[in-house]
Amino acid sequence: MKPPRIGRWALIAAGVTTLAVLCCVGGAAAYFLDGLSGDTDTANYAMGCGGVTVNADTDAKLPSLSQLSQEQMHNAAVIVAVGQQYPTPARAWVIAIATALQESNLHNYGDLGSRNDHDSLGLFQQRPSQGWGTPAQIMDPVYASRKFYAKLLTVSQWQNRSLTRAAQAVQRSAYPDAYAKHEPLATLIVNTLTGGAANSAIDQAVGHCVTDGQISAAGWTNPVPGSEVGSGFRTADRPTHQGDDLIAHRYSHIFAAAAGVVTKVRCQAHLANGTDWGCGQDGGINVFGCGWYVEITHADNVVTRYCHMVEPPGCTSGRRWLPATGSAGSAPPGTQADRTATSRCTSTGTPAQPAR
Repeated sequence: MKPPRIGRWALIAAGVTTLAVLCCVGGAAAYFLDGLSGDTDTANYAMGCGGVTVNADTDAKLPSLSQLSQEQMHNAAVIVAVGQQYPTPARAWVIAIATALQESNLHNYGDLGSRNDHDSLGLFQQRPSQGWGTPAQIMDPVYASRKFYAKLLTVSQWQNRSLTRAAQAVQRSAYPDAYAKHEPLATLIVNTLTGGAANSAIDQAVGHCVTDGQISAAGWTNPVPGSEVGSGFRTADRPTHQGDDLIAHRYSHIFAAAAGVVTKVRCQAHLANGTDWGCGQDGGINVFGCGWYVEITHADNVVTRYCHMVEPPGCTSGRRWLPATGSAGSAPPGTQADRTATSRCTSTGTPAQPAR
């Protein structure tokens, strides 16, 4: 199993404000980091937020990606073009591409004989026996894509679900969690074909760039809406600082940066002599550690980290990751502990979802 890729999200508090540390690992996640840090002279911002109409004609000249052959890129273009014509939001295109990557690796497979999975065919491995259409229809990428979108749009709250749960609701696969790992590449494909449509807000028309407090079509959000960047990630004066401090008002809630699973929760706060300080009270300059420390594992084994909270994660309806900002662990003195009433979730293994 490959080691997790670490995202630079964390939380810190000082003075009368709370600081949240934000950092991400490329792609859609980096889009938020660039914006919050004021660094808009990057490839993520240069790409824009969509607006390119995809031409999926056989002889159309398409952009290329090193991860895909021309055939795969053309099939991806068909899926996105159908989504644009339907029309569906850009989030649906990301889900459709990720699904096709898992089911067929963007190859329009016919009957593979003994290697075939029952009567599954085409980009989405749809089955004639399950009502998806005739074999000839399913082998038409345009038809197959339309059928996928039509089914996806019948799924209750599909835009609010993690990608793998939304895809599974359509596909009913024997491997329900397999779609998640394709989300980063699916996002890259959609952005490459459309000029950055996955950077648009999940619930707005393509071309409207995601703003603070919204979730992008790629599934990422700022975990502390309304925050400002304080101390940066590994700056010259703080080369060992493993995140970007986000300054926010007290009693601000912290949300999962993207859908994932809580994989680590622990209390880190002690004095120089090793005496446990605990995490239910403010820290200070003589306190070491991170207070409540949480890790969430996202698609493709990307991990985001959150720390300096005075309470462990809670949730609303089992989905929203919702601790309160605080200042446990190493922090200047004089701050007050912050507790809010949140329902408790299981320490690890809890689904985490951005707020809606």
